[in-house]
Amino acid sequence: MNLFNLRRTPPSLDDLVVDTSQSSRRDNLSRECLMPSVERPKQIFVRGQGSWLWDSDDRAYLDFSQGGGANSLGHSPSVLVNAISEQAQSLINPGFALHNRGMLNLAERLCNSTGSDQAYLLNSGAEACEAAIQLARQWGRLHRSGASRIIVASNGCHGRSPWTISPSDFHPVPFNDLAAMHAAVDARTVAILLEPIQNEAGVIPATAHYLKGVERLCRELGILLILDDVHTGLGRCGTLLAEQVHGVRADIVVIGEGLGGGVPLAALLARGKACCFEVGDLSGAHHGNALMTAAGLAVLNTIQDKAFLDHVVETGQHLREALSRLSYRYGHGELRGQGLLWGLTLSDDSAEAVVKAALSEGLVLNAPRPDCLRFTPALTVSNANIDEMILRLSRAFSRVRTAQLQCRKGIAV
Repeated sequence: MNLFNLRRTPPSLDDLVVDTSQSSRRDNLSRECLMPSVERPKQIFVRGQGSWLWDSDDRAYLDFSQGGGANSLGHSPSVLVNAISEQAQSLINPGFALHNRGMLNLAERLCNSTGSDQAYLLNSGAEACEAAIQLARQWGRLHRSGASRIIVASNGCHGRSPWTISPSDFHPVPFNDLAAMHAAVDARTVAILLEPIQNEAGVIPATAHYLKGVERLCRELGILLILDDVHTGLGRCGTLLAEQVHGVRADIVVIGEGLGGGVPLAALLARGKACCFEVGDLSGAHHGNALMTAAGLAVLNTIQDKAFLDHVVETGQHLREALSRLSYRYGHGELRGQGLLWGLTLSDDSAEAVVKAALSEGLVLNAPRPDCLRFTPALTVSNANIDEMILRLSRAFSRVRTAQLQCRKGIAV
């Protein structure tokens, strides 16, 4: 007999932090036909309203992810539902090669509200980021002797990883390191691309000194500044665009799915000398379709209201203070962010376990890094919603801590 086979397998957090939300009643839906992409919990969500989601067992979940922030106004806001419903009755998609009223209205509104000269409407932040790169290189061919190299400031992780398209034309440098940026620029450089807050790297904000220094470098050398505002724009930081927080101005700005409030819509904004696309440079069967632009106009009308942005600042402060107190109580680490985009560094790599435990407590979160939780609630979130989230997150922390202690005891035995 092999005595090693009789040893008990040590418990793990995956075993101990279980999903207790499943009742005996289940949806009779197969998941086998769905191609795998990301690991998803077993719940099937059927409706949402504001900051809340309900699954097929009619259990309510407080959603502080909101599709990674794409649902800028929360789940099924009436202003968005009404705009989409009304537009669907008259015109959905006349085709990319034809004008529609919503396309023209939204492009004009975006330009007027952001101080841009041209706008192009796309389906996703990834598409808009690729279009920005294409625009910068077009400008390099016309005005910088064919320069095409783009410097990307990152902490080893950029939300759309654009340099995977053509790695030789991208040069990553450390984020918030102005000296490294200066050292990287050469005659082949056409643009600098960065996120005002490094989202996937764990919600790491650029400092005001760094952003202003990068802007000054671009102006001195005559190259383009591209800001990837997909996760930080459209009110998320308490201003329409994140650049307004620190008083900088980019040549090209990318804004993402928050513009559609959760439906596929993004935009590329260009200013001054960067407006150099010609007919035939861009195409897309659904770009600027009437249904999506109706959603965008509804969202933009809501976000542009000063009282709305004041609400984001106020609730963002409430969220920051509440998370800081909770982090201190449980011995966790740094809190980083702006407005209603925050990342909390944990004391260990337990973020995935906390996300699972939170779901058991009726709270939806996500974790961009093994040691970091990310909070991107609806911009309409209330202080009461935040207080309830803190209660549920506290229970999730306790659940994980108990599981960790049981794991240690099991291993010791």
